[in-house]
Amino acid sequence: MSNDLSHIHRFVPGNRREATPLLLLHGTGGDESDLLPLGEAIAPGAALLSPRGQVLEHGMPRFFRRLAEGVFDEDDVRRRANELGDFVTEARKRYGLKAPIALGYSNGANIAAAMMLLRPEALAGGILLRAMVPLRDAPVADLAGKPVLIVSGQSDPIIPPSNSQRLAVMLTKAGGDVQHRTLPVGHQLSQADLTIAKEWLGNIEAMNQTAA
Repeated sequence: MSNDLSHIHRFVPGNRREATPLLLLHGTGGDESDLLPLGEAIAPGAALLSPRGQVLEHGMPRFFRRLAEGVFDEDDVRRRANELGDFVTEARKRYGLKAPIALGYSNGANIAAAMMLLRPEALAGGILLRAMVPLRDAPVADLAGKPVLIVSGQSDPIIPPSNSQRLAVMLTKAGGDVQHRTLPVGHQLSQADLTIAKEWLGNIEAMNQTAA
């Protein structure tokens, strides 16, 4: 664990320099260790950068404030997304990384979506697990073909499928290459999430190697 940059975080160097790094963004109550096993399973050998959210809600770390479940403090969303973008810039210089793909779950997926809208240059793409629209009045972003995977739960009690679909449309209109999958599950992650994300990321890496 390191706290000498703007966010407390963990960094796992990985052993595949050609692999795109992952920016791991935990859900409410998680921390910088929470998604390391998922990141290692989805992208074996990739470098992993995992910050801790800087907001506390009843003692539980989050990446931004909310006013109620599903109701965000959008001023804070903007502030925290920009701060996280700055952290990514710092960490890339410190660790010698190329732009990462964000792998976020729930609150982490929402801040990743906000980063894609506010700081698209900070990320190479996103894997957004149980994400919803982070900003009602989102700026016009230029995602320029960046790959995005959104995986939703059909019976998610927190995020209506229509909200995730709006996010997919929003990111597509911004130029993202978006795939949206809906699973017959709730808000919790499943083995299917891991399988889909790993296959998607493998296809992205194969295309990148072909282009190179």
